[in-house]
Amino acid sequence: MKMLVALLLLLTLSNAVKINGEEDGQCDYKLTLEPRPHSVTISEFGAVGDGKTLNTIAFQNAIFYLKSFADKGGAQLYVPPGRWLTGSINLTSHLTLFLEKGAVILGSQDPSHWEVVEPLPSYGRGTELPGGRYRSLINGYMLHDVVITGDNGTIDGQGSVWWDWYSSHSLNYSRPHLVEFVASDYVVVSNLTFLNAPAYNIHPVYCSNVHVQNVSVSAPPESPHTVGIVPDSSDNVCIEDCIIKMGYDAIALKSGWDEYGISYGRPTTDVHIRRVHLQSSSGSSLAFGSEMSGGISNVLVEHIHLYHSFSGIEFRTTKGRGGYIEKIIISDVKMENIYLALAATGQCGSHPDDKYDPSALPILDHITLRDVIGTNITIAGQFTGIQESPFTSICLSNVSLSINSGSPTSWVCSNVFGFTESVFPEPCPDLESYSNSSSDCFSFLHLNGKAAAL
Repeated sequence: MKMLVALLLLLTLSNAVKINGEEDGQCDYKLTLEPRPHSVTISEFGAVGDGKTLNTIAFQNAIFYLKSFADKGGAQLYVPPGRWLTGSINLTSHLTLFLEKGAVILGSQDPSHWEVVEPLPSYGRGTELPGGRYRSLINGYMLHDVVITGDNGTIDGQGSVWWDWYSSHSLNYSRPHLVEFVASDYVVVSNLTFLNAPAYNIHPVYCSNVHVQNVSVSAPPESPHTVGIVPDSSDNVCIEDCIIKMGYDAIALKSGWDEYGISYGRPTTDVHIRRVHLQSSSGSSLAFGSEMSGGISNVLVEHIHLYHSFSGIEFRTTKGRGGYIEKIIISDVKMENIYLALAATGQCGSHPDDKYDPSALPILDHITLRDVIGTNITIAGQFTGIQESPFTSICLSNVSLSINSGSPTSWVCSNVFGFTESVFPEPCPDLESYSNSSSDCFSFLHLNGKAAAL
């Protein structure tokens, strides 16, 4: 069987999502498949796929061996069918990790198999507890050209023990994720199933040129604060053709926490999300923030299905965050059975410590939501900005939401300014405060059937 790996077209993928309508979204740049010239199987290094034998050393030895092929076209680590238990492992550049159908990488439920590492500099501490954090199950640090793919193999974090420890406040460090890339570029994650992450599933942070395609991600509805895909202070990101069902958020864009994120100063920008099916039990199907102190901008979201969720689309921030969420375009949205369809709040989230600057006010500006259809919605929209920094240019066009009989109110608005056109039910007056959409709001130009911002 000829194993293929994805090598990116470096020139085309380095193009950003432009805000002048002259470029397509990030996902429109195609990948070219080329075979790695070298391949080994994890069982060659003594790994046993019985679900009981700890294979951390076997994975580490295999990856160390394959590192020698980095300047020879790279190499592939093949994981055959079986249940392969491991602790945290670190990948290397020019590597493909390929999981065959029936292959399951299992995360150990022994915390001693997960190394404790320093917090991310843009967060200043663990996101859940002060101090360090557990290293993720599969890691990449300062890597180039890395692929995690397969024939629908599975990565299972066996997160139930972590959820219990988290809920009982028994942990000394913040929970680990399933896959995390830090300061890496040209990363592909595709054709896999992710199950039961302790916290996040896929977390690219400080990365460039990341492509997540055709993955299924899930955790039980009761799993506490589990999140699907989290682009964090990263640019040129594509997420497409994914099915995500999580306890908290399905997709959440972030960029650092209060003074640490402001100081690090790396935004999440040039992101394209399309053809995804998202469900979140207690959070939002698609979330921005609340940790957004480095800024989030130039995001195109299109052709998405949100269902059976507490919140559909939510923008989150609070005083002390600083940063901005701006130039966001979301179109062609289908919602079903959502409690709160659309939301933006300036009163969300905690602070890492008492050193944050309460006068660091976030900006939320130029947000366009267009062509949205929703059924069995309880609350259409809740937009509550910050008095000292109101949310501006919130633009809704061609939005039709069918409100159920249990709705206390359709819209809640304060400290927000925007423009609406063809919106049902009729929005609050604050969202109709702009009389001229072309001068104050993003508008859409349909070029070759695609929506682009002007």
